[in-house]
Amino acid sequence: MSARAVAVRAGVRRGRIEFTQTMTNVGELIGWLWLPLVALVVVHAFGDDPAPGADFPLGARAVPGILGVNVVFTGFLALVMALVADREDGTLLRARATPNGVLAYVVGKVLGRAALTGATLGVVLVPAVLLFDGLEPGRVRTWVALAWVVALGLLATLPLGAVLGAVFGGTQSLGLVTLLVMALVAVSGVFYPITALPAWSQWVGQAFPVYWLGLGLRSALLPDAQAAAEVGGSWRHGETVVALGAWAVVGFALATVVLRRMARRESGSSAQARRERADRRPA
Repeated sequence: MSARAVAVRAGVRRGRIEFTQTMTNVGELIGWLWLPLVALVVVHAFGDDPAPGADFPLGARAVPGILGVNVVFTGFLALVMALVADREDGTLLRARATPNGVLAYVVGKVLGRAALTGATLGVVLVPAVLLFDGLEPGRVRTWVALAWVVALGLLATLPLGAVLGAVFGGTQSLGLVTLLVMALVAVSGVFYPITALPAWSQWVGQAFPVYWLGLGLRSALLPDAQAAAEVGGSWRHGETVVALGAWAVVGFALATVVLRRMARRESGSSAQARRERADRRPA
């Protein structure tokens, strides 16, 4: 077995361990679940009135957006935070010390975060189906579409989270990263068809994977008639697969290169300096 294959196997094992630890930590699990569940309750409180300009319940239309934001924050943004924390405590430096350790690290982080995001999506989706009329959980096509959209969406966004975590050097940068992610969500039409936004915003949104993730989730959960509000009046499944697949390939390539270069610049003294700066920050 090649050294890279051994590293991938080690990464899979690492991802499984991290996922198990999170799923058995009640406090941490609640921390990832409370926001989407509260969002469902808030949307449900508004009732099942039709969405403006459409004969379709507003609450049901909001569900794919809530799930999409959950993917972005539980997967993409959380991976940025984890990587920044691992740089500060020296975890990434230790990964560099083993052959193909950075590759194993990337694989483990991506798979562990992907498994957690998928699990939280399932927990959120169950009450969503029970609370809102208009969703179509009884179709086999719904679950098939959810599976490939979420899988491709995670593969497209998680490696980019690793890249951002490598580029931004400390926890003090996380506020800026969060603002950037929120701005990207806003221009990507996660909660609503992007056709409601200005033309320039539509072009910007479609250039990034978050838009295609939101579009895919709407195509899985909403009736086909709702595609009339989308660009081109269709769900554009083919374009979604191509766009998310391309971002997945680019993201993994960038993540491995960027993290390897970042790890080469890491040293025991730099990691110690970051830990000391973190210890001096007010609690």
